[in-house]
Amino acid sequence: MGYKLEICCGSYEDVCAAQRGGADRAELNSALHMGGLTPSLASLIMAKRDCQIPIIAMVRGRGAGFCYNETEKKVMLEDAALLLEHGADGLAFGYLKEDATIDEEAVRIMCDLIHSYGKCAVFHRAFDCVKDMDGAMEKLISLGVDRVLTSGGQPNVEKGSEMLAHLQKTYGSQMEILAGCGVNEMNAKDLIEITKVQQLHSSCKVWKNDPTTIGKQVSYAYAAAPHEMAYDVVSEERVRALRKAMM
Repeated sequence: MGYKLEICCGSYEDVCAAQRGGADRAELNSALHMGGLTPSLASLIMAKRDCQIPIIAMVRGRGAGFCYNETEKKVMLEDAALLLEHGADGLAFGYLKEDATIDEEAVRIMCDLIHSYGKCAVFHRAFDCVKDMDGAMEKLISLGVDRVLTSGGQPNVEKGSEMLAHLQKTYGSQMEILAGCGVNEMNAKDLIEITKVQQLHSSCKVWKNDPTTIGKQVSYAYAAAPHEMAYDVVSEERVRALRKAMM
């Protein structure tokens, strides 16, 4: 089986590390500590210039959920067009209504834009917020989405493995199922065997230290960090270990 490994990247440097470690694809973001936001054009341009693996660019203008107003949607479409014009191989996005159902009109418009460039439309983990996963998957298929990133509606892929197996069995012939959140070199093989998914998504992160994070009266630390001065980066070694575990 040709299992594919996608690495969640927060910078140009992360994409380079992902490629060196043997990743098949990168998802490029900014602000990974917020779940991933739209990346800078510079990071995409440099990554496309220096790396050969496909790059999926995130289109997400803010943190929190995925119910956007019309102004936010307009900005997201502008970002999407710019990212596609500068070489993104696909875009990751998600639109929900207030009742946590798929915002069909917004998804259709985004898919049409992406496909007009001949690129891949990826619905990200906004999918894990829907109440009816089967109904949502059927809608996304009908709207032309190519791939769905999901943890099976659970906090991580291990807890969501039963749903992931169901989604792969039921919809895998019509939709690429990309399993993500909590994927690592220790559980990848079991996850593939249990769910039969053929694509995994992982951050493969390690933590680095920036001594200027805390000032005398101010702090720029974020809650997910293991200590006050830390920020996360992709580990080439962890990517390589995960790639090996999937073989």
